[in-house]
Amino acid sequence: MKKVIFAIFAFSLIAWDASAQRRMDASDQKSTFGIRGGANFFNWGGDDGSNNDYTNRAGFHAGVYGNMFVTDRLSIEPGVYYSQKGTEADNIAESRTILEYVDVPILLRFYATDGFNIFAGPQGSILTKAELEGDAFGTTFGFERDDINDLDAGLVFGVGYNLPVGINVQGSYDLGLTPVFKDSDAEVYNRGFKVSLGYSF
Repeated sequence: MKKVIFAIFAFSLIAWDASAQRRMDASDQKSTFGIRGGANFFNWGGDDGSNNDYTNRAGFHAGVYGNMFVTDRLSIEPGVYYSQKGTEADNIAESRTILEYVDVPILLRFYATDGFNIFAGPQGSILTKAELEGDAFGTTFGFERDDINDLDAGLVFGVGYNLPVGINVQGSYDLGLTPVFKDSDAEVYNRGFKVSLGYSF
């Protein structure tokens, strides 16, 4: 966990320094560094995940990004985010799987206007916590899961809008492509929506 925190801190410093250097270049003033966070609504998808009584689990995400323009309308945006995923099951114990990741997306953004944009790109995720919780007989129980893959890979798609004051809003969908479970043929993947609010410095 300490290595993950150090990696996020190091990325933040590098992105901040890169942004500062770009702001000094009059020909590239649009490139920015920012912070972003918001709500997650995740579930397990796939052929085997969709056939069970799983429901969306709410969580949140927060992190940093660097948005670097390569043309007037096209930018590359790497980022690092802490993100809560997982699912809930409609069963007797009202169980829920809590998965926490560090997401590292690399997005390609196309700006149809100065504000409206669409984006897509790959995302790698590192698992930092996997826990099963449930409620039974008035008591909440929980224990760690060791059957979850440590790494996840997928794609991100979404739309966003940039306001003139540096604030941006966006909605996105995470399409997990790596099976959730280790040593299993079950086709179960992390799938979910994110609603985000960000600020570019």
